[in-house]
Amino acid sequence: MTVFHFFNCAILTFGPHAVYYSATPLSEYDTIGTSVKAATVYLGTALVKLVCLATFLKVPENDSFDPYQELLKALIGFIDVAGLYFALTQLTHRNISQNHKFQAVGLGWAFADSVLHRLAPLWVRARGLEFTWEYILQGLEANANLVLTISLAALGSLMWLRKNKPRALVPIIYACAGILATMPSITSWQLFSACQKPSA
Repeated sequence: MTVFHFFNCAILTFGPHAVYYSATPLSEYDTIGTSVKAATVYLGTALVKLVCLATFLKVPENDSFDPYQELLKALIGFIDVAGLYFALTQLTHRNISQNHKFQAVGLGWAFADSVLHRLAPLWVRARGLEFTWEYILQGLEANANLVLTISLAALGSLMWLRKNKPRALVPIIYACAGILATMPSITSWQLFSACQKPSA
């Protein structure tokens, strides 16, 4: 039964990536190479982010909200944007359209994120003797991250690859990209604010 639970959670976590690849024209245009290159760029940016987080952020002594630390976290979050920029503009892609390019890069980026953050906990703990909802929620989080990453890649494609952007949309595109890049700091601030409210 534990192996069955592990396989269910693994399919929920990694299955939507395969479904997205086979259900869209990505499989027809053979964009797996682009996705693998984007996954490699993600691993590099994750390493750079890890080094920056370990170097510049201090371990908080209490659960207080430190705006300086959160600003540093948000700035380090823009390393993902820089990595996506590199993956979209600097990597050589086969003759695929702009629509397929951002989808392939977003899919590879999201799959690498899921493997890096979710495979080891699934393998080690989801095969335990007792059932827990944690890994099902982790699979749902991977699905939401897939949508978020493809959305960020689409915004990057609009910002960096499209030449004839409507001028009215340019500030909206950059604002959305900034919000997506600073999402961890925004959620951290919201969690801190929710914990500080006195219970009635």
